[in-house]
Amino acid sequence: MSRFFRQAGDSDSDSSESEDELMPSEDEAPPKPTTTAKPAMSRFLRTAGSDSSDDSESDEESDSDSDAARGGDDAEEEESDEENKPQIRILSAVDKRLKEMEATGKVMENALKINDWMAISNEFDKLIRMIQRQHNLSEPVPVFYVRTLVNLELSINTTLQKEKEAKKKMNASNAKALTAMKQKIKKALKENETDVKKFTENPEAFEQDYLNLIARDSAPSAGIPTARPGAAGPNDQVDEFTTVGKGGKVVQFTSESIFKDLQAVQEARGKKNTDRAEQIRILEILVGVAATSYQRIRVLLALISSRFDYNSSVTSHMPTELWLSAQREVDQLVSIVASDPNYSIQEITEDYDEYIERSPATEKGIVRIHGSIISFIDRLDDEFTRSLQNIDPHGTEYVDRLKDEKVLYCTICRAQAFYDKTSQSEPLGRVVMRRLEHIYSKPDAVVQALEATVDISDVKPAMSLAQHTTTSALVHSLCVYLYKSGNSLLRTRAMLSHIYHHALQNDFHTARDMLLMSHLQESIHSADVATQILYNRTVVQLGLCAFRSGLIKEAQATLQDIFTTQRVKELLAQGVHQQRFQVMTPEQEKAEKHRQLPFHMHINTELLEAAFLVSSMLVEIPLLASIESEEQKRKAISKPFRRLLDFADRQVFTGPPESTRDHIMQASKALQDGEWEKCRDLIQSIKIWSLMPEASTVKDMLARRIQEQGLRTYLFTYAPHYSTLSLSLLSRTFSLPLRAVTSVVSKMIWNEELSASLDQSGGVVVFQRIELSRSQQLAQVIADKVAAMVDQNEKALDIKMGGTGGWGDRNDGGKNEKREQTQERRGRGERTRGTRGGARGRGARFSQGLGNQMPSHTGQRGQ
Repeated sequence: MSRFFRQAGDSDSDSSESEDELMPSEDEAPPKPTTTAKPAMSRFLRTAGSDSSDDSESDEESDSDSDAARGGDDAEEEESDEENKPQIRILSAVDKRLKEMEATGKVMENALKINDWMAISNEFDKLIRMIQRQHNLSEPVPVFYVRTLVNLELSINTTLQKEKEAKKKMNASNAKALTAMKQKIKKALKENETDVKKFTENPEAFEQDYLNLIARDSAPSAGIPTARPGAAGPNDQVDEFTTVGKGGKVVQFTSESIFKDLQAVQEARGKKNTDRAEQIRILEILVGVAATSYQRIRVLLALISSRFDYNSSVTSHMPTELWLSAQREVDQLVSIVASDPNYSIQEITEDYDEYIERSPATEKGIVRIHGSIISFIDRLDDEFTRSLQNIDPHGTEYVDRLKDEKVLYCTICRAQAFYDKTSQSEPLGRVVMRRLEHIYSKPDAVVQALEATVDISDVKPAMSLAQHTTTSALVHSLCVYLYKSGNSLLRTRAMLSHIYHHALQNDFHTARDMLLMSHLQESIHSADVATQILYNRTVVQLGLCAFRSGLIKEAQATLQDIFTTQRVKELLAQGVHQQRFQVMTPEQEKAEKHRQLPFHMHINTELLEAAFLVSSMLVEIPLLASIESEEQKRKAISKPFRRLLDFADRQVFTGPPESTRDHIMQASKALQDGEWEKCRDLIQSIKIWSLMPEASTVKDMLARRIQEQGLRTYLFTYAPHYSTLSLSLLSRTFSLPLRAVTSVVSKMIWNEELSASLDQSGGVVVFQRIELSRSQQLAQVIADKVAAMVDQNEKALDIKMGGTGGWGDRNDGGKNEKREQTQERRGRGERTRGTRGGARGRGARFSQGLGNQMPSHTGQRGQ
């Protein structure tokens, strides 16, 4: 045995008593040694009274007793198989830990023989972890550990001295491990300075003290029933459970010692190998024994924090049972401070003694306690969202979890009422924003269900559905408060939520005006990622609102920006976009998954794509019919739609439509050919429209728009071949009222898209032909290019002078109008044409006001 594991009086031979203790046989016991010498026993496996002579005597007595008992029962023992089998004595937890230390010591001993300090360093680290585990369990420091420290220090000093005198030095890795071990031993000796001093002064007395502590701590542990003396049968009664702690003392939690117990729990928080479930159980007991409001507040603050810390992993979510317990305790905490205004929970307080009771009488005023209720509210909401992110949205568990939003909403409203009552503006703004985020994107029926839960409870917030009668009025009141709060981030998010809600209510013009007047499109790129995601969702919902309202051009212009990026799901936080030849780091992938929205908040991307492609079809097909040159045909308003249309045109064989895209592409080709009825049937047969509110109304609207755009396409295509055209014929051909046909033709003439005049007395359209010479056509082309150069120069100058380079901040009267007309004409690919007459460039495109000022959330994935 190594010199630092050996003590005076130890036997040189390795003892085998551990095997004898683990597997003694009652029937075939080996003969006991007759010598009086003590059998060798490991020093750190001894317990109080474990003298070897006592063991041998007790063994002999038990053997003699068993032999006497076996004398008359040999026949019965042969019949019983269980009695013939050897019985195993199960080691106690203390003995198991000491056995682990013994194994570690043997490895260190072998490594020391070959001067392998790397192995010694690794095993010493394991030994340190074992000692730390014993410290967490309030067990005394083993004699083996102290002896190892003392002798390792001696061995290290001896090795270092030999290394200085040696000609051949040890390798670099081993020398580095030796130096590290020197530092580790130095630190360990300092931490156990008192025990080391006692051991060096009197090793035998120190060991005896340790054995006495182990014997005393081996009393029945907490929650283990102890049988009465003499009891042997299974039906015997047992004593009641008694909770005991270190030293066998009964553990009692009372209101007098509550601060001491609370401090012990808080000191163990965050340490390695701490049993968090046990800490929560103790705090739950302390909540029950708390006698004053101050005690209950202190314990609840610690208990809620412990529940949130139970699952420290960022990737996983908080268990539902734990979350519900934390939610109930937050409600209890808010109720205490709301019912007793003499106590206040604040994030910033003066220092105070945490071991004494505090009351309004002793503090001579309000008792201020360090804590944060709004942080608990935020954490509850975030954990709820995280749980929904990690649960399969297509199972019943997701629906069951979603039902817990009612209790969370009640907790938020309770906190809002409390902060409103105590006039705390900063946390009130945060909790109002949390409440708004739960209702701004939901239909009226869901919001009414949430508010009904609040009405039947004891919570009466200042802003409720009962006071405002409609969900729009409730959202308006919450947003107005945030507008006045002074926090720029809350104002921005409140504005976007308000616009989203107006769009959800099909109030397109109000939502559009609010977005334009807010100028958020100019500064959204500097906002955080969550706000940019909310902006993208708002813009998309605004485009869907325009589509449902029949505003096809506005819908196409609004949705175009986000579809041009080809990253719709990523921009809406509904999926992770994987780019070719680009691999995300684990941190980026984790951040992307963390910001994903729960499934019930998703905007259906297939429905969104259907609305965008149908809008693009109704805008692009008449445009393609109105131009002749291939150069202008390449200038598209909607590049994604034009790309799909070109791909469909290159197909040799076209089968029956299967997907939404197939329906729209075949409908576009039918509209180009003048088959508007086929186009209508294909569009209305798309199944995704059933997910849109009032699907029948939307289908009827699309049928009317297809008829109108079919009429426009027909006029653009066949105008060169007619001198006059009957309005009644157009009415019958496209199944439109005569008044509707007259309106469409008049708008085309007014917008200079059609060179014609309307003879209402005769009910005909008279086409005018103005043939332009080659010089006039070239002059028109040059005029367009010069106008484009002027636009670019003005934008560059505006940016240089500190502007945004857009049209939104210029108010220069007619010049601005002329620029807009030039821009529209160039964007639409239109020019003055003699065969159809007039300049065609004044289409009321939505990009005049909104399309050019609405950037999408791009380039922010790594944040």
